[in-house]
Amino acid sequence: MNRGAIAEIDLNAVSNNLRIVKKLSNNSPVIAVVKANAYGHGAVEISKRLLSGGVEYLAVAFTGEAKELRNAGITSPILVLFDADIDDVFRYNLIPVIYDRKKATLLSRESERNNRSVEVHIKIDTGMGRLGFAENAVKEIIEIANLKGITIGGIMSHFSEADLMDASFAKVQVNRFNFIKTELLNNGLNVHLFHMANSAAVMTLPESHFDAVRPGLMLYGYSPITSAMDSPTGYQVSDYYLPATGHLLQPVMTVKTKILSLRRLPSGTPISYGRTFITKRSSLIGVVSIGYADGFSRRFSNNAELLVAGRRVPVVGRVCMDLAMIDLTGIEHVDEGDDAVIIGRQGNEFIDAAELARRADTIPYEILTSLGNMAKKIYNN
Repeated sequence: MNRGAIAEIDLNAVSNNLRIVKKLSNNSPVIAVVKANAYGHGAVEISKRLLSGGVEYLAVAFTGEAKELRNAGITSPILVLFDADIDDVFRYNLIPVIYDRKKATLLSRESERNNRSVEVHIKIDTGMGRLGFAENAVKEIIEIANLKGITIGGIMSHFSEADLMDASFAKVQVNRFNFIKTELLNNGLNVHLFHMANSAAVMTLPESHFDAVRPGLMLYGYSPITSAMDSPTGYQVSDYYLPATGHLLQPVMTVKTKILSLRRLPSGTPISYGRTFITKRSSLIGVVSIGYADGFSRRFSNNAELLVAGRRVPVVGRVCMDLAMIDLTGIEHVDEGDDAVIIGRQGNEFIDAAELARRADTIPYEILTSLGNMAKKIYNN
C-alpha cells in the first residue's frame, strides 16, 4: 500500500469552470493561475486541459514551476509572478513579473548580452502592501520601458481582499489602477494587457476585468465568496451556483483513503495520543491511512468527518503522522479496504474543502494544496 490519499481529478469539471469564467468575463483573455502545482491538482494535466479550452496565458509563482510545464511540452506564454531566475527566463522563454527596478536592470543587461528582447509584466501595488511599484509608479514604469531589451507586455495588480465580500477597498484599488493606466497611456506607453481580476473579481466586479482576467480558485470549482462562512459544514448549493451564467462551479478534486483496520473496542477505551477521545460505548473504530504528514491536519483531531458507506463518520482522537481514527459504530457492511472520502461525494453526502477549512480555521486554498500536493493523483477525462 502506498502512503496517504488518492486524489481523483475531474478534468471535465475544469472545462466547465473555465466556461463559466469566460462567460462572466465576456470572453476576455484568461491568465489561468496554476501555481502551487495548480492548487494541488497537478499543474501539467490541469494546464493542458485549460489550454485546450482556450486559455491564453498560464501563471505560476516561481521559475521551477514554469520549467516543469515547459519540460512537459507546454509552449504557451507563462507568467512568473514572483521570483524568475534570469537565465531561465531566456532559456525557457518566460514572462517575468517585474516589481522593482533592480530586476528590470538585470534583465536589460542580460537581454543585451543575449541580443534579444524579453517581454515583462509590471506589478503595481494598489493596496496589497506586498510587492509592486507604489509611489512614483508611472515614472518608474516609463523608465523601465526605455531600458534596452525590455518590452512591457502587461501591467498588473493584486487585490488584498481575496473574497471581496466587502468590495469597497477593492474599488479603491481599481480606481488607483485605472488612474495609473490612464497616466501611462497618456505618456505614450503602448501596453496591450492590463489585468488584476482574481476569481472573486471575475464573479462580482466587472469594472476590474480590464483586458484580461486572472482566475485561480474558481477554476478548481470553489467560489471565494461563500454565504456559509459561519457554518461548521461545507458550501451551500448557492455558493456553487452563479446566476450570471446559469451554471454550477464543479469541484475538481475528490480525495479518498482506505480503511486500514477495523477494531471492536469496549466502552472506556482511549483512542490515539493524549487520550483526547475515550469511547462511551462499545465501538467500531476504523483506522484510516492518512495523517498530518499527508496534509490531513492535526486540527481535524476530534473535529472533522469522513464519508464511509454514504454516511458521515467522525474523526476521533488525535490525528497521527500516518494514520487517523474514525468512529464507525452503527455503520453496516463496512470492511477493511473500503474507501473513506475526505473531500468529495458519497451517496447523498458531500464534504468539500470549504468545510474542512472552517473546521481548521483556514481557507480552502490551504486545504486543497495540502491534501492535493501529497496525494497520488488519478485523472478522469
